[in-house]
Amino acid sequence: QAQLLESGGGSVQAGGSLRLSCAASGLPVSDYCMAWIRQAPGKEREVVAAIFTANDSPGYADSVKGRFTISRDNAKISVYLQMSSLKPEDTAMYYCAAAAGWCGGRWPSVNVYNYWGQGTQVTVSS
Repeated sequence: QAQLLESGGGSVQAGGSLRLSCAASGLPVSDYCMAWIRQAPGKEREVVAAIFTANDSPGYADSVKGRFTISRDNAKISVYLQMSSLKPEDTAMYYCAAAAGWCGGRWPSVNVYNYWGQGTQVTVSS
């Protein structure tokens, strides 16, 4: 019954920006590590960013650090991903995901996330 509804995504040129949004509902507990995970065809899934609360220090993959910003609205269990200076290698399906409890040091592992959104495609052309 848990549901993660995503919006955003699309096709942009290299150097452009895009903002992804995710709203969660029906989760069995209230505290979650929220993350954005991407997967390109033929490649492994990668956790690009994660955050626990709006005041938490977020974690970023080295590949997106300095270009992507994750944020969260605690009041409505929403998470966002602001992407700038996009590169062709950022092209992937992006998923919103949640894991019960705090992020801690476990956030880079794809296997800790129990709830996933439907995914939204991001395509960056050169």
